[in-house]
Amino acid sequence: MGSPWKPLLLLSVISGLSDFSKTVAWRQVSYAAVLRMTPDSSSSLLSSRPQLRHGHDHGVGILTPDWPASFSNHHLSALSLLSSQEEYSSQENEEFGPVFVQEPDDAIFPLHSEEKKVMMSCEARGNPAPAYSWFINGTEVDIEAVYRYSLIDGNLIITNASETADYGRYQCKAENSYGTVLSRDALLQFTYLGSFSGRTRGGVSVREGQGVVLMCTPPPHSPEIIYTWVFNEFPSFVAEDSRRFISQVTGNLYVSKVQPSDVGSYICLVKNTVTNARVLSPPTPLTLRTDGIMGEYEPKIEVHFPQSVLAARGVTVSLECFALGNPVPTITWRKMNGNIPKKARLRKSQAVLEIPNVQLEDSGTYECKAENPRGGTAFKGHIQIYTFPQWISTINDSQLDSGDQLHWECKATGIPRPTYRWLRNGELITPQSRVEMVNGELIIQKVQQADSGMYQCVAENKYGAIYCSAELTILASPPVFSLKPVRLIATLGKDVLLECKPRASPKPRVTWRRGDRRIHPSRRIMLLRNNTLRIINSSRSDEGDYVCRAENQFGSAEMTAMLRVKEAMHVELSPCKVEVTVGESVVLSCKVSHDPSLDVAFQWLLNQQPLNFQQEGGHFEYIQRQSSTVDLMIRSILLQHAGKYSCRAQTSADTLFAEAEVLVRGPPGPPGVVIVEEITDTTATLSWSGGVDNHSPISSYNLQARSPFSLGWQTLRTDPEPVTGDMESAMAVDLNPWVDYEFRVVASNAIGTGDPSAPSRGVRTKEAVPSVAPANVSGGNGRRHELVTSWEPVSEEFQNGEGFGYIVAFRANGTRGWKEKMVTSADSTTYKYRDETFPPLTPFEVKVGVYNNKGDGPFSGVVTVYSAEGEPRDAPSEVKASSISSKEIKVTWRQINPGPGRPRGYEVSYRKDSEQEESGKKKKTAGNETSMVLTGLEGNSVYVITVRGFNSIGQGPASTANTAKTKKDPPVQPPANLMWIQEGTNVSLNWEPVKSKDNESDVIGYKVLLSQEGRVHHQVMRTITPSAVLSLPEGGTYIIEVRAVSEGGEGATSSQVRVLTSSGVRAKSGQCSVHSLLPWGLPWTTALLLSFPLVPSASW
Repeated sequence: MGSPWKPLLLLSVISGLSDFSKTVAWRQVSYAAVLRMTPDSSSSLLSSRPQLRHGHDHGVGILTPDWPASFSNHHLSALSLLSSQEEYSSQENEEFGPVFVQEPDDAIFPLHSEEKKVMMSCEARGNPAPAYSWFINGTEVDIEAVYRYSLIDGNLIITNASETADYGRYQCKAENSYGTVLSRDALLQFTYLGSFSGRTRGGVSVREGQGVVLMCTPPPHSPEIIYTWVFNEFPSFVAEDSRRFISQVTGNLYVSKVQPSDVGSYICLVKNTVTNARVLSPPTPLTLRTDGIMGEYEPKIEVHFPQSVLAARGVTVSLECFALGNPVPTITWRKMNGNIPKKARLRKSQAVLEIPNVQLEDSGTYECKAENPRGGTAFKGHIQIYTFPQWISTINDSQLDSGDQLHWECKATGIPRPTYRWLRNGELITPQSRVEMVNGELIIQKVQQADSGMYQCVAENKYGAIYCSAELTILASPPVFSLKPVRLIATLGKDVLLECKPRASPKPRVTWRRGDRRIHPSRRIMLLRNNTLRIINSSRSDEGDYVCRAENQFGSAEMTAMLRVKEAMHVELSPCKVEVTVGESVVLSCKVSHDPSLDVAFQWLLNQQPLNFQQEGGHFEYIQRQSSTVDLMIRSILLQHAGKYSCRAQTSADTLFAEAEVLVRGPPGPPGVVIVEEITDTTATLSWSGGVDNHSPISSYNLQARSPFSLGWQTLRTDPEPVTGDMESAMAVDLNPWVDYEFRVVASNAIGTGDPSAPSRGVRTKEAVPSVAPANVSGGNGRRHELVTSWEPVSEEFQNGEGFGYIVAFRANGTRGWKEKMVTSADSTTYKYRDETFPPLTPFEVKVGVYNNKGDGPFSGVVTVYSAEGEPRDAPSEVKASSISSKEIKVTWRQINPGPGRPRGYEVSYRKDSEQEESGKKKKTAGNETSMVLTGLEGNSVYVITVRGFNSIGQGPASTANTAKTKKDPPVQPPANLMWIQEGTNVSLNWEPVKSKDNESDVIGYKVLLSQEGRVHHQVMRTITPSAVLSLPEGGTYIIEVRAVSEGGEGATSSQVRVLTSSGVRAKSGQCSVHSLLPWGLPWTTALLLSFPLVPSASW
């Protein structure tokens, strides 16, 4: 069972554990530890033994299998990779104890389900594959002896399950040769709903006004059921209100005060919450007694919650409380010594207090009170919250050497506080001489091979138990070296560290020898506690093979380290300090002297971080002139390129650094936080802290501001002027009062101007009297007797305070006193003053001022504005109307004499003489024109026409009415039977004359329209006879139409004639074609052959 998924799982975890595998390469890590590893367990596993440190001081050679790849030679890297592959290969086949993948869950099985099988799930992984067994209520199930039980993998299948035989708690056990684990237990319940007894229920008879309880007496059921009541017949349900209540605890129906409308038959309906099955009780009749009406009486609580309510944290708690009484009692709730939770809800006319997601702080004593005018009664009960155990910390797999101490601790929370017990391979552990258990801690002294196995910590209270498991492995193995032999190159005159770290359990005894001679510690050769051999001030004589031997009771192993000592390397970086200006370029040169037998590699760093030449925008270029010399060119240097540059030279024996400092002069950095120290109506005192000068002293500061009215940031005038580089405070002047400002500061030096500071907090200047008067004061027009004054409003930027408005002052020319009017809206642009004594067009002197809450501001200059003129006084004279066509009448008149009330235009009113005046139409001129053509009229109709002047004040009197009769409509019949003869570019047309009807105008001629196909422009030819001769240009298709012309206008258009003329071809004498349009419009052509071939007819 384990083999199919192990390779896939191993592949998925290898990449994420590569660094981990390097760190713990010297340990015997079981495959189970890898498979069960979590973020917590991995950290615990690493901390169970001292971790191997990485890195070393420059100049000290270290023999270590974990030498970083970038610092090791190729041979060492290949060995490391081979070792890593071998280790993963061995882990793939490593065996481990069982670990649960799925544990059984609580289940509810319907007894009457068509599916007669119950499955309790259990799955564990392990190598070898685990075997499974099950316990029911603590007794192991004999799968083979009971035919109804069977196992599929680890799942328990129960056939023909019954409540009497199979109800209880189930627990799964998984075991293999490495140990045994027990799952959490799961409760198997059975759901069913029996039938009510068929016995007839006795009737209930009460007085009107009396309370009554109708008993449900539900049938056997599991689990909970929902109660409702039916009134008289299904599906008429009893509605719950302040008078009627159905308890979901007892199922009974409570009526606090019976009314005549309650008389009838009542049926209790119960529904299973799992299967939704429903059953109905026999009916219970309710009747009224005839011996009187029940008087008023005080409340009596008939249903209430228990005195002690136990609830699990997170569930919904429902407390019921209902009373009988007359009048109907009112239910109220309160929490003693506290407030009812805000999340609580009152339902069913306050008979149910529902607390969702109940928490520990919701526990306490709750009281329900029932009251009516006759008295009151109350009930109190206590809610106590419990919680299931929940893990705070668990145990992890551990591998110990024989004789070590095991110390595991698990912690859990819960109410009541959990107790702990420990299991080994499914069996309870009891305290012994080596075994100690205290409050979730398990301590085993001097572990032995027999202590290996699967351990479980169980935390439990009376509401549940939780399990966590881990495998204890007692290691026993001979020494093994992951890398052998190892080649190490050291630097002459520096210390060398030769590490010896075999994997072994128990810890081996380690000795060193060189050749055949055992190495004894001396002043220059030291054996460290971790078995590392240290050689001080190495020399050529130290070269050779060093052998580390490790042995314990299970065996021994050796590892050879081949040491070579090379000349020391020297690195020179020039120049060591340089100053450049932004935009300039600089070259740093790194030269190395080293042992010629070794290759050298270079790396450039800036502020200890490697340079990425591809991501630096082309500013950096790596140039290698010789094998031992490299240059770094920095082009168009930027401020961020300043810092300490390091050249790192690396050989397989040594790594050295050389540093150079590059200072970049540039514009200053942004100044520090800008603080507004003091604000007035027109000034702001600012302070700031200087930013970095980027190696060029700051010469000056500019103060800038922005407001809702400015286009971005604007430079301010300051006091003093200028603000020099040694100052960190200045005053901005000439600000506008009552405007919101943000300020910032910009520093400059000899190189340029730097970035601005962050904006200050927004501040508003103080209020002041307005200082800007309205502009473009003018006026005029308006209604009769009005003086209209207009102006451009003052921008909010210059209103200088709240309560801004305008003062309009005016006086008639030649008078002395000014009349002033207040306009309180800051957005106003006009003011109208009306005085019935004003003659039209009276000149006034007008000026407009401003004010706000601080006082009055300046007035604008004085301008002359005329009062409104009156409407026109006279009617137009010499009005004449004449018909142009059947749809048009031309009206002319003489202009009204100029003067007060001069017109701005004229309005012509017209209607048919048969229509009422109200239905007439009106048309206005655009200006002072003295004529107008009325269009869209009806033919052969008499129209009544008047003209009057108008201006902005109103309309003048109308002229005397004139009449004009439109001409008869033009003929409806178009010219018919068009025939034409085309001879070259000449076309001769003729058609039947159009005869007018009695109600149509007489025909006075015809209009021939010629246009080139695809163009809008027409050529027009007029004729008084029904014929015409046209000369067409060469090359094109032409369209010819004919209309009759009458006094009433033009008639309908004939059918189109399409004529094609050829370009550059002249018709020969005698060549012609005759064409005709039939009356219904279909074309036909008759070729009349004289002595030459006919020209082809026009293309259609």
